[in-house]
Amino acid sequence: MYKLVLPVLGLIFLAGIASAYQIDIDAPATLTVGKPLVVNGTTNFGIGTPIDVVLYRQLTTSTELKRRIAYVQSDHTFRVVFDTSGLEKGTYKVEVPASGLGDSVNMRLVELIDRSDEIVLSPGVKSQEFTGTLVISGTLKNNKNSGVQIEVSGPDGDRIYGPKYIPTDPQGIFSLSVLIPVGGEYEVSFTDTQGYIGERIITVTGGPATIQTVLVTSPVQRLSSHAPSSREAPAYFEVRSGSGVMDIYTSSNVNWVIEYGDETGNIRTVNNHGELNPERVNLMGNGKTVYFRVYPFRESDSGEVFLYAENARSIRVSPTVPAVFIAADTTAPPSETQARVDPLTAFCALFSTGVLLLFRR
Repeated sequence: MYKLVLPVLGLIFLAGIASAYQIDIDAPATLTVGKPLVVNGTTNFGIGTPIDVVLYRQLTTSTELKRRIAYVQSDHTFRVVFDTSGLEKGTYKVEVPASGLGDSVNMRLVELIDRSDEIVLSPGVKSQEFTGTLVISGTLKNNKNSGVQIEVSGPDGDRIYGPKYIPTDPQGIFSLSVLIPVGGEYEVSFTDTQGYIGERIITVTGGPATIQTVLVTSPVQRLSSHAPSSREAPAYFEVRSGSGVMDIYTSSNVNWVIEYGDETGNIRTVNNHGELNPERVNLMGNGKTVYFRVYPFRESDSGEVFLYAENARSIRVSPTVPAVFIAADTTAPPSETQARVDPLTAFCALFSTGVLLLFRR
């Protein structure tokens, strides 16, 4: 009797365990090429658990293009961003490779759309002599007898017009004149009711105060510090910022992970490259000290990691674990093995041990 009941109870028990673990991700169904692909997720895994999110090209077979690692936050959410610049239009897939996750939604299909070829500017528009007016005219192939939203940014990046809708005629032709104060490069973006179409650069030469780019070269001071690092004993650094943008990056030859505390007290994680290229962070300096933690992505790796800082006042190895990491309860990053253990496998082993002990009794 016991031999029949126990296996049945075991199957019911394991089915309940398998459905208890959840990872759900969300991503846009369609996206214009060049726009950031944001993948948000929720899970009931523990805080600090690393989650792999992979971007695939979905043709007859799936080809992995990019992989990002995110860490579960205190509200049990995670988030990664993929750069779609340079990708071809078509169907892509974002997925959290996992097993034994019950009814989780761990895959989404994303259709990348490239509509930039719908914009055809009139002859002579791309390059104009300064007259005080920027002429924007052309044809939108798939926007006939309708309208298009246009936004114009000046050579300094500030918006000088729009966003504002203007009409198109039955052939899709549009025309607009915008007052401009100087020459330079103007960025014109186009959007319609279906979303973002694309942008064009119009160059205006001459004028009373043509904006020119002046390159001033000066030696950049590069500071560095180094310390041994492993998954069990990460390296901690203190970087005192100055003014302007700081460039912080690691040495290569190991797939390093950088974590740092932002101004809100949250921990940010950067792991965009493998072992051939350094991990890099750009931060705006405010005179305060920024704390970093660096450790290898793979549990089997360890070694001396160098952290470089350009446009910073100082950098040194932190003698203690900085308070920002203690407060975030991430002083000990989860091991690679723990992060990727199949929950169903783990609980199968636990249940089997319980069954053996019961029979021994």
